[in-house]
Amino acid sequence: MSLSLQAFLAFMPVLLGGVLLIGFRVAAKWAMPAVYVVTAIIGLWAWQMDFAQVAAASAKGLVVTANLLWIVFGAILLLNTLEQSGAVTAIRRSFHDVSDDRRVQVVIVAWLFGSFIEGAAGFGTPAAIAAPLMVALGFPAACAVMVGMMIQSTAVTFGAAGTPIFVGIHDGMGGPAFGEQLALAGLTMREFLYQIGIRVAVIHAIAGTFIPTLMVMMMTRFFGRERSWRAGLATLPFTVFGGLAFTMPYTLAAFFLGPEFPSLIGALVGLPIVTFAARRKWLLPAEPWTFDEKSSWPAEWSSLTQANDKNQHKGRPMSIALAWLPYLLVAVLLLVSRVKSFGLGSLLQKFALTWASIFGTDIGAVSKPLYLPGTIMIFVVMVTFFLHRMNTSQLKRAVGDSSKILLGAGFVLIFTVPMVQILINSNINHGGYSSMPVAMAQWVSLNVGGVWPVFAGVIGALGAFIAGSNTVSNLTFAKFQFSVAEQLSISGMMVVALQAVGAAAGNMIAIHNVVAASATVGLLGQEGSTLRKTILPTIYYLLVTAVCGMIAVYVLHVADPTQGLELLTPNK
Repeated sequence: MSLSLQAFLAFMPVLLGGVLLIGFRVAAKWAMPAVYVVTAIIGLWAWQMDFAQVAAASAKGLVVTANLLWIVFGAILLLNTLEQSGAVTAIRRSFHDVSDDRRVQVVIVAWLFGSFIEGAAGFGTPAAIAAPLMVALGFPAACAVMVGMMIQSTAVTFGAAGTPIFVGIHDGMGGPAFGEQLALAGLTMREFLYQIGIRVAVIHAIAGTFIPTLMVMMMTRFFGRERSWRAGLATLPFTVFGGLAFTMPYTLAAFFLGPEFPSLIGALVGLPIVTFAARRKWLLPAEPWTFDEKSSWPAEWSSLTQANDKNQHKGRPMSIALAWLPYLLVAVLLLVSRVKSFGLGSLLQKFALTWASIFGTDIGAVSKPLYLPGTIMIFVVMVTFFLHRMNTSQLKRAVGDSSKILLGAGFVLIFTVPMVQILINSNINHGGYSSMPVAMAQWVSLNVGGVWPVFAGVIGALGAFIAGSNTVSNLTFAKFQFSVAEQLSISGMMVVALQAVGAAAGNMIAIHNVVAASATVGLLGQEGSTLRKTILPTIYYLLVTAVCGMIAVYVLHVADPTQGLELLTPNK
């Protein structure tokens, strides 16, 4: 089977998913089972995978699905608990004290607070927390999902305390084996990752500074009464200020502290600065902007909860500080559990559920339930029960409402994530082929030559679109990207950095992330509509990444101590 045919067949599941979800607007609950079946057939027939390999990959996907659903359930339960306790009413009041302008709330809640959650936890958690919080503040559910997906861009490469770098690129390059090769250049693996982190941070800072502006403009264009880009652009001074308040400390952290802290520090510095400016109405238009009356919203904007006004249990009045305390606890616990020096993460990861050699294959699955963000959020729910002096009937209602919302997402994800795992694990086959994602990347590399920096980010985005993870995209493509750079005699460090940035951009269109975020607000069946919107900032991000890559490689000739050493051979 020729490489061109491999690439075409490997692209078929991606193409089918896009056509059904975006072109024909088929709900994910119908589209993704069809995509799974097609993927399995291609794996068995064209890639000559054993049935056991396809079944094992699917089983691993179900384990990953369970982990995702646990995170989603924790996020929904936390919000519903706060709704029942009366905390959400107080949180709404706190934003009225800062600003009634929805554009300001997007910058603070989505861009800054969401980026902090990404820096601490990663893996789709910011959308799972920020989207339902925005719904509680009065945003249309469809808008909250769209903006929630856009959170997962600039902060992602340094999410979960740098996991996409320390796991994705480290292991993707070959781990200790590649470290031995680096020693030939007088570099350690830590220094290699640090250098890539700097390059990633600079590119992200250039593209990411304008993400708050895009968030606001897309909100006013698609969900404003006037359907206008201009209403969002009117806050350009404030949104650019909000972008810089994050990206400047973010970049400095990458230079001085390394890949663990850019997203965390960017958000921690930016949040108080931007909130202070918003309170004083600095850089803001005179007239605040908000949504039209809820009664005039199209049906597809709202979740069933919003449409039916079921959230009637307002709980008792409480202070703003007490209302926000559960979210503060979540942020602190996520941070403490992800930073290795605290030791809590290692302790939580000791309890692991392992399924080794699934169906006699080399595929294994591991779940570390205590380490999952969902467990932390559920722990905070239990603490909140006592902090907010709730009664058991309120907690029962929160659990019941959360469980109902989870069912729809579960059905979609049990097909989506196993499909992803078949693609990733298709490298074990009787045809001697690379995995399907790598086959697509190899075909592109052979047909574009020296302009590869333009496409390096696109390959990263493709990996994230398929897998829903920057980390998995880096694991899949980092070594391949470095090898292509060696063959073209250009900077391998820069190309791997472009891969990492592109993989972050691809998170904005990752199908199972859209499904998970939609589930947290009770809005399923609108995945295609969300993807048609979030493809716009994804294209913007990839264009900026491509331009940065070409300038860095061919104009600035950014130094790379690994260039010319041939640390990898083309076939290695």
